[in-house]
Amino acid sequence: MSAKSMCFLAAWMLTFGLFSTPAAADALPAAEPVLTATLAGLDGKPLALAGLKGKVAVVNFWATWCTPCRTEIPALEDAYKKYGPRGVAFVGAAVEDDADLVREFAQANGITYPVAMAGKEKGIALLQALGNKIAGLPYTVVLDRQGNVLAVKRGILTPQRLQQILEPAL
Repeated sequence: MSAKSMCFLAAWMLTFGLFSTPAAADALPAAEPVLTATLAGLDGKPLALAGLKGKVAVVNFWATWCTPCRTEIPALEDAYKKYGPRGVAFVGAAVEDDADLVREFAQANGITYPVAMAGKEKGIALLQALGNKIAGLPYTVVLDRQGNVLAVKRGILTPQRLQQILEPAL
């Protein structure tokens, strides 16, 4: 493989989250940016993420145009059906500005967990505050009951990895 091809491949892998896990446990971001954020619910009412404190929570940042996000959503829906009854809160934070488009997408794709609008500008700032400096999507943050970040993942979070994160926290 040529040097140019290797550089392209490395850039692609970084962009799509294949090298996204922190190098050390202390590299996890603080949960404060999540817990202090208020997003707009698809019903137009504010959704204060401070309400996640006291619960194990999965906050997934995504967009309708994001192919890896589209791939990940059915697995998140399955996880919501499995873990929601066990007290795990799920929030899909759309990094978009068109609530009608997001609402239609959520309905068409069978998303039943709560979806809120992070918006482009606020969503990107929130992603960056959570350690996702390039604001790559999808990006998932998992919180424990005390509001600490258990894990972050840029790129597709597999069902197996989500299970490994959630089970000990329950």
